[in-house]
Amino acid sequence: MNMPLDVRTTQEAQPVDTVSEPEPSRPAATALPTPAKLRSDIPLPAYLSTQIARYRQQIRDILNGDDDRLLVVVGPCSIHDEVAALEYGEKLAALADEVSDRVLIVMRAYLEKPRTTVGWKGLLYDPERTGEGNLGEGLVRSRRLLVNLAHLGLPLATEALSPLAMDYLDDLVSWTAIGARTTESQIHRELVSGLPMPTGFKNGTDGSVGVAVNAMKSAAHGHHRLGFNAEGQPAMITTAGNPDTHLVLRGGRGITNYDADSINAAVQALDAAGVSSAVMVDCSHDNACKQPERQPEIAREVLAQRQAGNRAIRGLMIESFLEQGRQDDSEELTYGLSITDPCLGWAETETLLRSF
Repeated sequence: MNMPLDVRTTQEAQPVDTVSEPEPSRPAATALPTPAKLRSDIPLPAYLSTQIARYRQQIRDILNGDDDRLLVVVGPCSIHDEVAALEYGEKLAALADEVSDRVLIVMRAYLEKPRTTVGWKGLLYDPERTGEGNLGEGLVRSRRLLVNLAHLGLPLATEALSPLAMDYLDDLVSWTAIGARTTESQIHRELVSGLPMPTGFKNGTDGSVGVAVNAMKSAAHGHHRLGFNAEGQPAMITTAGNPDTHLVLRGGRGITNYDADSINAAVQALDAAGVSSAVMVDCSHDNACKQPERQPEIAREVLAQRQAGNRAIRGLMIESFLEQGRQDDSEELTYGLSITDPCLGWAETETLLRSF
C-alpha cells in the first residue's frame, strides 16, 4: 500500500542535475527608525492626547446620531508645504471655533498620495519632491507637522495608504479615510479593524458602494494580521474590530452619487447589510468632475437634502487650500496652491463653511 507523504517530516533531498543561475538582485533597503523611536523623539504631550481622544468621541457621536452637528473634513488634497499647511491650519482653527455650535471641522492632513500609475507619493515618502524618496526624513517631518497642527486645537484627518505608516502616526489622527483604490483591500480592512479612531470607507472607483459595505462588515470584526510591534519586530497583530466605520460617497468614473436617489440607495444598502447608515459626501473627486469650483454647489445640494429630513447625511468632505486650483510641480511654486488635485481657495472655503 502506498503511504501518504507526511509533510511534517523532512525528506532527504535527492540529488538532481541543475544549472546554476545568478541570484536576482534584491531591492535596496534603507533602515528607518522604529515607531517607538519616532514617537519618543517627537512625543505627543498628554494634554494633546486627551484632546485627540475627545475629538474622536465627538466624531463618533455625530456618526451615531448623538450629536446633531455636521462633520466637515476639509483641507489640502495632499500637503507638500508644511509652512503653508500651518498657515491654513491657523485660519481653519479660528473659523472652527466660530462655527463649533453647528459644525465640527476636521482638517485634512493627508501625507500620502495614492497613484493610479506613478507620480509624487506625498510628503511622507518624498518630502523634497526629488523623485528619489526619503522616508526617514518624511516620517520625521510628517509627525512633526501633525503635532504642530494638533497644537492649534484642530482634529486631524488622514488617508491610511500604507498600513505600516499608521504605526508611526495614528496617535495623532482623529478620523481616517480608506480610499477608493484600497477599500477592497483585505490588508486595509484588517488595518481598520484595529484603528482607534472612526474611519470612512470610500465607494469603489466605479461609483458602486458594495465594496465599501463589505469593507465595513470586515473591519467590524477582529482579525489576526502580519505586522510589526512598536520596537520594529515582526509580530502577529490581533485586532478587536472597529465599530466606528461609515461610507464616503465620492462618485466614480464619470458618475456622481451625491443626489437624493443615490444617497437613498446607499442608505438602503447599508441598512440591508446591518452596518452604520451614516453617510459622508465627498464634494470633490468624481462628484465634482475635478472642478473645485463646483464643491460649494454640491455641498449646498447635499445640505438641502439633510435639511429636508435625510438625517443619514452626517458629513461632507471638501478639498481646500490657500489658493484655488492646482499647479504642476516645478522649482518655482505658487505658495498655498496644490500640486496634486485642484482645491477650493480659502476665501471661498470660509464663505462656504460660515453658511452651514
